Amino acid sequence: MSASPFVLPSAPASLEVVRDRVRLRPFLEGDLDAMAVYRGDADVCRFLPFEPQTTDDIRRRIGHLFGQTRLEGDRAGVVLVIERVADGAIIGDLVLFHLDGDAGSAEIGWVLSPAAGGQGLATEAVRALIDTAFSIYGLRRLVARIDADNVRSLALAERLGMRREAHLVENEWFKGRWSDEVDYAVLAREWTPPREA
Repeated sequence: MSASPFVLPSAPASLEVVRDRVRLRPFLEGDLDAMAVYRGDADVCRFLPFEPQTTDDIRRRIGHLFGQTRLEGDRAGVVLVIERVADGAIIGDLVLFHLDGDAGSAEIGWVLSPAAGGQGLATEAVRALIDTAFSIYGLRRLVARIDADNVRSLALAERLGMRREAHLVENEWFKGRWSDEVDYAVLAREWTPPREA
């Protein structure tokens, strides 16, 4: 078996991604209170792999990723807060993690405040994350694993043009029920970045 032809480029020393209405940047200790507002909401956490979180819960779960821009290494990943450009409010966060360096692939995920729903901000933010994963991190493939009952996230993956690759039936006991998982993916060569204004 030959070695993979994929070579992961170096991580950026700093990272800020700005679009029309959202700004993405690595999350920091000072973001915990704002994140706990939406991550502490039981409805928001319904399809997430954790219960409602306090600032201490968030710190314990992902605090090792404060300011992180590297994907490589044990427990590595990149968590980016989503700031609304208009007022600087933190309206959600995004994650790029579970790197398979040999395959040039990683998983993406998102958590959004219900207060920011229905405005297209999630689509703009996740699109910016995908752009970043391909153009800055040089990844080849991205996957989003979504609970089949999470209709908003399924619709978001569809709006982004991700390909529905699998529907795993009752594959995991999750929050008191057997849940189905729907996997979406996109390759760098398939991705069309937004046109510059």
